[in-house]
Amino acid sequence: SIASADMDLNQLEAFLTAQTKKQGGITSDQAVVIAKFWKNHRINIHESLINQSRWDSVLKNMNWRVDLKSQLRHIDQINTPVAIVEMELDKNGQ
Repeated sequence: SIASADMDLNQLEAFLTAQTKKQGGITSDQAVVIAKFWKNHRINIHESLINQSRWDSVLKNMNWRVDLKSQLRHIDQINTPVAIVEMELDKNGQ
């Protein structure tokens, strides 16, 4: 629940407090250990969940520009914008 919600420290504290008050829940010592673990490993856990849920390629880098044509045979084509987009994809760390 903590990882899937990507809880911040306030949410984590409220969640763990509720778990300690719940019948059959965790002890306050366990809550302290869980909180400390989450604070130290939150970023790694979040990145791992993202990598596990990724289905296909992701956008790694993108460059773009807009060019205007300044010389052409036909005057009506001058200043026509042309967009050039370059996208670099990454597939599961490759």
